[in-house]
Amino acid sequence: MENNDFIKYEPVRFSEKESEQRAHSFRTFMDKRRSIRYFSDKPVSKQLIEDLIMTGSSAPSGAHKQPWTFCAVSNAELKSKIRAAAENEEYESYNHRMSDEWLEALKPFGTDWHKEFLDIAPWLIIVFKKSYDLNPDGSRSKNYYVNESVGLAVGFLLAAIHNAGLVSLTHTPSPMNFLQTILERPPNEKPFLLMPVGYPADEVEVPNLNRKSSKAVIQYYE
Repeated sequence: MENNDFIKYEPVRFSEKESEQRAHSFRTFMDKRRSIRYFSDKPVSKQLIEDLIMTGSSAPSGAHKQPWTFCAVSNAELKSKIRAAAENEEYESYNHRMSDEWLEALKPFGTDWHKEFLDIAPWLIIVFKKSYDLNPDGSRSKNYYVNESVGLAVGFLLAAIHNAGLVSLTHTPSPMNFLQTILERPPNEKPFLLMPVGYPADEVEVPNLNRKSSKAVIQYYE
């Protein structure tokens, strides 16, 4: 029976060998991705940011509700406000909220409450999650699997950023309600995370991390 709500899926077809080569190449490429805390102030075009965000927005979501808003900030005054508020929360976290065990776990990364990158990176992408949508008549429409859906969108976005030769950091100052206030977001939107995006500063060094092996993360049942 014909159903006009569906369209034909056009698969991308590769030979098994091509699929293996592409999968291994992408795995190797993504293994080079790192979280960066030192950015260049080199400009990044609005069109590039839009393409990156829309790649993130192509992620699957519960009931295809797409429960996210991506706020892209390049305005210097807004970035400074965000930095000041974030550093205030981070200072409290590093000095009063975090356990000794947590602080010890962060030592290899050399982080503290200072977040200069929030001023320097040409763009800040603040991802908001929506537990419900607001309809034109003021009623609410429930969203499903919101955290999972937004997490998937962020993963797509991170891959797109790396693919474009840019860098980012998943920054989560806690609590993050100040982002909702500064950006004047509606009550159905809650901040999920904050991502500075741009080019890396010259000669940036990153921690020499070892990712878990395939044996540690995969359990085969054959």
